[in-house]
Amino acid sequence: MHLDLPQIIKSLGYFGVWGIVFAESGLLIGFFLPGDSLLFTAGFVASQKLLNIWVLIIGAFICAVLGDNVGYLTGNKFGRRLFQKEDSWLFRKKHLTQAANFYQKYGKNTIVLARFVPIVRTFAPIVAGIGAMHYRTFMTYNLIGGLFWTFGITLLGYFLGKSLPAEQLDKYLLPIIGIIIVVSLLPSIIHLIQENKKSRR
Repeated sequence: MHLDLPQIIKSLGYFGVWGIVFAESGLLIGFFLPGDSLLFTAGFVASQKLLNIWVLIIGAFICAVLGDNVGYLTGNKFGRRLFQKEDSWLFRKKHLTQAANFYQKYGKNTIVLARFVPIVRTFAPIVAGIGAMHYRTFMTYNLIGGLFWTFGITLLGYFLGKSLPAEQLDKYLLPIIGIIIVVSLLPSIIHLIQENKKSRR
């Protein structure tokens, strides 16, 4: 079965892409969404003039920042009750703990770095809210992280699409997206391995 990702992005349109970015940035149920590969593919599609790159990026940036704000407010309002919440298919306490450990290690920079780490990306603003990070500080890092993430990954897909011959686009797109997914998951995998080693000790 051939998965036509450019066609899927085209079908989703701007609002579909923006909605997924918003959900993954701050809603508890958004942790499984493919933010990195989505932005890269959307940029790739924009390089073929199926979407306007600047409308796409600016909208994604706004939704990423708004999503993190929702996550922050969720953590700030519900706080430690989230750690007492029972696991379900939509919520795993280990994801919240993973983000908390990441936050403990990197401090305020977590809000920027987490943008490039799946799962942690969703829960980091929630943990910042739980820890009552000063809102102005949070918003500053939120803007920086959202800017680097949305502009960086989307433009990477855009310029790569521009640099490849049209007849070779389909040949390279899926392998590149696969590499992006693997690379984006590496920090989480390494972190889990380190945590397992610590627990065994």
